[in-house]
Amino acid sequence: MKKVLSIAGSDCSGGAGIQADLKTFSAHGVFGMSVIVSVVAENTSRVIDIQDITPDMIEKQIDAIFEDIEVDAVKIGMLSTQVCMETVARKLKEYKPNNVVIDPVMYAKNGCALMDPNSINTLIKVVLPHADLLTPNIPEAEKISNIQINSLEDMETAAKIIYDMGCKNVLIKGGHAIGDALDILYDGMDFYGFKSQRIDTKNTHGTGCTFSSAIASNLALGMTMSNAV
Repeated sequence: MKKVLSIAGSDCSGGAGIQADLKTFSAHGVFGMSVIVSVVAENTSRVIDIQDITPDMIEKQIDAIFEDIEVDAVKIGMLSTQVCMETVARKLKEYKPNNVVIDPVMYAKNGCALMDPNSINTLIKVVLPHADLLTPNIPEAEKISNIQINSLEDMETAAKIIYDMGCKNVLIKGGHAIGDALDILYDGMDFYGFKSQRIDTKNTHGTGCTFSSAIASNLALGMTMSNAV
């Protein structure tokens, strides 16, 4: 059985974060493991509070996984502070896992901040270069690329800018756009579009966590990047 590790925050409501990741791993037939970097008191409507795990404990959780278990893919979600990002990046550099999918979680679906806004430069310089795939939504892609996204052409431009920052593939998600749902994957040479009819629902809590975990699972199972998406 393939084994996938999630490094992310814990969502007590079970719809996002570590809890969503583990459920998604199981649904794909892979064995899920977790390193919790923050405990988040949240539900589908608000984030009540965040308590960050110490960098030392984050390191020890990661060591516990890699010294004992082969890891076929890693999904990284919420990294709330600069020191957390630096800790995780240091361990990625040490263990060099394959198939690293990074979801640059900046906000919960209800708009509450999950990342210190002053940490974005650390995310770009320290974490992003470890990504085999980065999966920003449109607001996150705008923050990282420092451009406004209003069209497909803007999504492609942002993808190129983000790719040049050091990640191997960029998937810009179109969930915040209008009309059909369209995601754009860029691998440094070609663009791949993934389009489907938008589902009219307010139940969007944890969709980004679930999506990135599904991709990581498929990569662990041996799929190509475009097929995994």
